[in-house]
Amino acid sequence: MEDCPCKRKKLDDDTENSRTMSSNGEEQEIKAGSQDKEYFQSYADVGIHEEMLNDVVRTNAYRYAILKNYEKIRGKVVADVGAGTGILSVFCVQAGAKKVYAIEGSALAKQTRLVVEENKMADRITVLQGRAEDVKLPEKVDVIVSEWMGYALFYESMLPSVLHIRDRWMKKDGVILPSSASLYIAPFSDDEISERLETWSAMKEKYKVSMDCMKTYAKQCLSYGAHVRCICPEDVIAHACQLVNFDLSKVTVQEVTDIQRTFELTCFGSSVLHGFVLWFTVSFPENVILSTSPYSQSTHWGQTLFYNEEECDVRQDTQIQGTITMKPNKAKPRFLDVNIGFQIDKHNIQQKSYYMSDNIT
Repeated sequence: MEDCPCKRKKLDDDTENSRTMSSNGEEQEIKAGSQDKEYFQSYADVGIHEEMLNDVVRTNAYRYAILKNYEKIRGKVVADVGAGTGILSVFCVQAGAKKVYAIEGSALAKQTRLVVEENKMADRITVLQGRAEDVKLPEKVDVIVSEWMGYALFYESMLPSVLHIRDRWMKKDGVILPSSASLYIAPFSDDEISERLETWSAMKEKYKVSMDCMKTYAKQCLSYGAHVRCICPEDVIAHACQLVNFDLSKVTVQEVTDIQRTFELTCFGSSVLHGFVLWFTVSFPENVILSTSPYSQSTHWGQTLFYNEEECDVRQDTQIQGTITMKPNKAKPRFLDVNIGFQIDKHNIQQKSYYMSDNIT
C-alpha cells in the first residue's frame, strides 16, 4: 500500500473577522465567533490547497469527469461552489463552458482571480468571494461542480451550501458534478493498538514505575474522536455495508444533516474488532467514480476510524448488528457528533459517542 497523504484540515479559533464580497460588490462580514469565520480563514491558508492539488487521484478524477462530460458543459453556465484555487473552474472552461461563476468564501479568492488571469480566462470565469448562501448570481446556472466532501463524507458540512446553490440558482434540468455520493462502514482490526497500549506496562521495566492504570485512560482518549489514515485492506474484517447513497439532484438538506442508519456485517474469520471504519465514493455521469476505499488508490481523505473502548473477539461468520447517527454539532456545525451502537451475535449492545472536531489524528 502506498503512503497515505491524508492530513487534517484545522479550523483556527484565533482569527479575526472575515469579509466577503457579493456579486454586486457589497462587502459582507462573517461574524466574529461564528465557526464559518474560522472555516473560511482556514481555507485561506495555502497548505490545504497544496495538499488537495497534490492528491492526484482526487484532482485527476475531477478533471477526467469534467472533460468526459463536455457535452453537458459546452456552451453552458457553471457554478463552481467552494472554488479554492479555481482549478475546477479552469477545467470547465477547457470543457467548453460559456461562463463559470467561481464561488469562494475565503480570502483566497484574490489568488483565484490571479489564477484565472494567468490562464487568460477572465472573460469566462468570474470569481465571487462570499458564502454560497449569500452570493447573488446574475443568472441561473446549467451545471454545478463542487469538491465538497470531508472526512467521513460529511465533516465540515459543506454539502448544504452546494444544495443551497442547487435550489436557488440551478435550472430545473441542471446537472451536478458529482451526481451521487455513498458512505460505507466496516469493522476493522488494528494490531498496532495492543503494542501501543503495552507502552504503559513497559514503564515499570524502563523506569521502575508501574503505570498499568493508564491503559484504561489511553483507551478512552483513543475512542473520544475520529482518526484519519489509510488502513490496509487486510485490516478490514468484513464486507462493508452501504449506509447512504444520495442522488445529489434530489437529496434535501435535512437528509444530509440527520444521518440515522442501521447496518449488518458478517466477519471473515477469527480476529479482534477494534472499531469501525468509514469511507465514501462519489460518482459522476459517464461512469467516473472517485473512491476513498482502502481497496482503491490512497487519497488525502484516507479512511475515518472510530475506536471502541474495549476490543472484541470475532470469528468466521460472527454477526455484527448496529446503528450509526451522524449530525452537525449544535455549537460548531462544521464538526460532527457521531454515535455508534452495536452488538455481536445479538449479545449486549455497546454504545459509544464520538466528537468529530478538528482534533483529528
